[in-house]
Amino acid sequence: MADGSTAPARNMRIDADRLWDSIHEMAEIGPGVAGGSNRQTLTDDDAKGRALFRSWCEAAGCEMGLDGIGNMFATRPGTDPDALPVYVGSHLDTQPTGGRYDGVLGVLGGLEVIRTLNDLGIRTKHPITVVNWTNEEGTRFAPAMLASGVFAGVHAQDWAEDRTDAEGNRFGDELDRIGWRGDEPVGGRKMHALLELHIEQGPILEAEGKEIGVVTHGQGLRWIECTVTGKESHTGSTPMPMRRNAGRGLAQITELVHEIAMSNAPNAVGAIGHVDVHPNSRNIIPGRVVFTIDFRSHELDRLNGMVDRLMEEAPKLCEALGVGFAAEIVGQFDPPAFDERLVGIVRQAAERLGYSHMDIVSGAGHDACWINQVAPTAMIMCPCVDGLSHNEAEEIRKEWAQAGTDVLLHAVLEVAEVAA
Repeated sequence: MADGSTAPARNMRIDADRLWDSIHEMAEIGPGVAGGSNRQTLTDDDAKGRALFRSWCEAAGCEMGLDGIGNMFATRPGTDPDALPVYVGSHLDTQPTGGRYDGVLGVLGGLEVIRTLNDLGIRTKHPITVVNWTNEEGTRFAPAMLASGVFAGVHAQDWAEDRTDAEGNRFGDELDRIGWRGDEPVGGRKMHALLELHIEQGPILEAEGKEIGVVTHGQGLRWIECTVTGKESHTGSTPMPMRRNAGRGLAQITELVHEIAMSNAPNAVGAIGHVDVHPNSRNIIPGRVVFTIDFRSHELDRLNGMVDRLMEEAPKLCEALGVGFAAEIVGQFDPPAFDERLVGIVRQAAERLGYSHMDIVSGAGHDACWINQVAPTAMIMCPCVDGLSHNEAEEIRKEWAQAGTDVLLHAVLEVAEVAA
């Protein structure tokens, strides 16, 4: 990687209007019902969004690559044919009621970097590749960050392709159906580095009045699927002392999860999100409740300690209620620490450009968290209004998008090395 002596000029900036227009043109594909986006992975709208992205990349002079799980790689050549590419990007898929910026800013910000370099006639020693990772959200096919996980060797490709959605559709079959499976082996590419720009998806940057988050670590997570088993019976005719109410197990474990997270704050969080109650009838005492706990921390020992405490105390709570308890970890990754040198380059770029900044830990999982296992990686974050994300009301300001992409531009130029 280059050192500070190759830093680009301070007045070098991206075209904020062009970036903003591209973001909102992409949002016209798979529009949500309330102004956001519903462009879930491997749907027809995902295919349309991919096609639009490809057309923009080819117009910018990039060569498009596509691997066997649908990851897209748009490459601007470098001057050194032996130099490994510098990767930038994120994802174009969204939640069912997602916003316009989550993931999209990182992909189209990467494209804007290439457009800006084209405008300025700047060549780099290393190629620059903009990537769109498949199925980052994991909302249709769990788990999240699926294709980047396959790329990094965390998941087997066959296992990933066998994931099914709520209708029983298989990931691999849907990838073939929309026509976005490539011939390139997954994970065969080598990277000089990866930089991912993303909205914070939290309130810290806005609350602190900072334009740039320099991401030093990501949070690790554990998703624990729990099943509490009681006995279905009539709510009107079953005496209170004779009830085996699985819903009480859910209620007490909900409080336990909150207490575990609070006792580890501010360095950890936790909550129950997804809940299925059976049989889910107004006049039947629940006989079974299945729910998922989400624990996160950037400290591995703390994260594991939270899980251990849950596994020790939840069965005792349920035993006292006369209900059964079972649990398994259905999603996990350890906290990533991003590359110190790349993090320093991002920090220096923000300072050089005059943007206010602070170090931050990513509260959400991102593709960079997996790629961090196979290449030097760093992340750049910009604020979002009220910290709201995974919601159609998700909002950022154009000047925040520009600041983040300006920092991305400068960091990429330093890492990719401006050609003489």
